Amino acid sequence: MRFGVALVLVVLTFTCAHASTDPPPNIVLIISDDQCYTDFGFMGNRRVRTPHIDRLAEQSARYVNAYVPSSVCSPSLATMLTGLYPHQNGIHYNHPPPGNPAFNRMTSIREYMRVRSRAFTLIREVDTLPRLLRDHAGYRSLQTGKFWEGHYSNAGFTEGMTVFQPVPGQEFGGNRRLASGEFVAHGNGDAGLQIGRRTMQPIDDFLDDVVEQPFLIWYAPYLPHQPHDSPQKYYDLYADADIPEHHIPYYASISQFDETVGRLVDQIESRGLASNTLFLFVVDNGWEPSTNRAPQRPAEFNHTKRSKRAPFDFGLRTPILIRWDGHVTAATHSELVNSIDIVPTLLGACGLGEHAKDLPGIDLLPSARGEEKLDPDRAIFGEVYPGDASSLRHPERDVAYRWVRRGPFKLIVSHAHGNEHPWNEYLMGDALYNLNGDPEESHNLIDDAAHFDTVEQLRELLNAWWNPQDDSPSSSSN
Repeated sequence: MRFGVALVLVVLTFTCAHASTDPPPNIVLIISDDQCYTDFGFMGNRRVRTPHIDRLAEQSARYVNAYVPSSVCSPSLATMLTGLYPHQNGIHYNHPPPGNPAFNRMTSIREYMRVRSRAFTLIREVDTLPRLLRDHAGYRSLQTGKFWEGHYSNAGFTEGMTVFQPVPGQEFGGNRRLASGEFVAHGNGDAGLQIGRRTMQPIDDFLDDVVEQPFLIWYAPYLPHQPHDSPQKYYDLYADADIPEHHIPYYASISQFDETVGRLVDQIESRGLASNTLFLFVVDNGWEPSTNRAPQRPAEFNHTKRSKRAPFDFGLRTPILIRWDGHVTAATHSELVNSIDIVPTLLGACGLGEHAKDLPGIDLLPSARGEEKLDPDRAIFGEVYPGDASSLRHPERDVAYRWVRRGPFKLIVSHAHGNEHPWNEYLMGDALYNLNGDPEESHNLIDDAAHFDTVEQLRELLNAWWNPQDDSPSSSSN
């Protein structure tokens, strides 16, 4: 695969030549887990309590029309690690073959570990942000929270919490029970999922030890992700508010997450590190509460069909915040951007822009500094898949929806792969939406003659970006 480097398990000394004499910034990457782009105070929601994230937003360049390529966590997080689309890095699934139900039916720990570990070769074969920072700029990096790639070192982190081992007694996530009754790591973070929910101490310990080396912190807590089991004090924030019942468990988890963001920022500021720390905030995918209760957790509610896993904005859209005191101007940017821009942006901040030249994203820092305007006509792209992959290294076999947005128009192209309907039946065919007048994507304009030219133009852009038919076995043999 492209961009591969060998895994090196030592911390290199800082040797990178920078364009200026300023030291490279520390990086704190804050990733919310399952939160709708609308559900922040700074995004206009006056019912949810997010004072710490709102404060971060006040100090940041705010990209309020940002997207992630895929609306489920594993491929979205892999894009943030690699700067590549899911079809490029190969990580387009939550669960590699044979899939989540088949893993649960296994009766041998050894067999589960062997089969599940096959997929970890993908992240080891590709350049990642922590690996590039380590090998070319001497960074130490700490992985905490959500992480689907086995041991943290697989992605090039020098330290971490996730080691692909079960965690006895951890009931909120991270463990998988096999048909034999034995426990194994689920694959989504194991002990790393304790960050934010149970402790912030690993970050304190890391900061106390890192001293003079530049560092990267990957903070991807399992919040506000279900289970929405926050301590009562977070529910009490909404006790006297006029808020629908099905929003309260979700809002309580958002406020719990928000408080941990405040604690993390304080961990940096109280050590006098904020002046040379770049904070970047993003959401891995959207989530919206429905009125349907979760059968296994009757005090909670399932998500709506238009949010998580879906090809709609309630699953794909996110704000991106960049705070870097003295380098970034606090302002709102309304142009379209994508989480593929995160890795080029952070590499550019660290003087490693040459390592981003083959990546599909752009460096957002010139716009964040107020030096350049973003292209208002930029098209952004993405791809949505089932949670279980049918095979490794063949995303074209599983892609369910591709999408492109340029200006106000968003085209979604469906792929049924010979089935009667596309996966999960989010759409029965293709769809065009004008998001300026229809942010909930409820009026499909695909058959409106007035928009035929727009559909044709967007379809050409989408196929030029990636056409799965070009990667199919029949195509490659011609």
